Amino acid sequence: MRATSKFPKTRKAAAAAPGPKRRRFDSLEQEAFLNLWRSYDRLRALEDALFAGYDLTAQQYNALRLLAAEHPATLPTLRVAARLISRAPDITRLLDKLAERGLVDRRRQDGNRRVVQVGITPAGLKLLARLAAPVRRCHQQQLGHMQPAELRDLITLLEAARRPHDAKPGAPQESASAVRNQDGSHEPQ
Repeated sequence: MRATSKFPKTRKAAAAAPGPKRRRFDSLEQEAFLNLWRSYDRLRALEDALFAGYDLTAQQYNALRLLAAEHPATLPTLRVAARLISRAPDITRLLDKLAERGLVDRRRQDGNRRVVQVGITPAGLKLLARLAAPVRRCHQQQLGHMQPAELRDLITLLEAARRPHDAKPGAPQESASAVRNQDGSHEPQ
C-alpha cells in the first residue's frame, strides 16, 4: 500500500506538475482595467511633476482651462464641477485655492444668491499661457511614442469603455469626448 500525503511534496514539484495554467487575472475585463489603471499611474506621474512646479494640481489646471474657454464669460460653480475631467468632491475648496492665488474670481448672482459664478482672472490666463508649451511637451513625453492612428484608436476605445458610465440618468455631465478641436482632434478641457 502506497502512502499519500494531502500536502504537495514541494513548491517546486507542485509548480512543475502538469495541470491547469495559473491565471494572472480573474477576467479579461480585470486585465484590461488593471492595465488602464497602471497606464494612468505612469502617465499621471509625469503630469503631477509638471504641475507641482507651478503649485497646481491637474484638477486645478483643468478648471482654469475650462474657465479660459468661457472667458470673458463665467460659469456657475456646479457647471465647472460637472465639466472637470475627473470628479472634484470639494469643488469649493479647489476654487478657494485658485481664488487665494488670484487666478479665479467668484461672484454671487444678484437674482439668485445661491449661485456663484466663476471666471478666470488675467493672472490665471497668464499662468495658462506660461504652461502651454510645458503641457504640450508633457503630453509628447507621455504618448509621443505612439503613431497617430494608434492614438485615434486608443481615443475611440477609451470613449467606448466609459460611454455607459458618462451618461448617468438625472446627472448632466459633459465628457472630455464632447470637446473636439476644429480639425476633429480631441482636447479635453
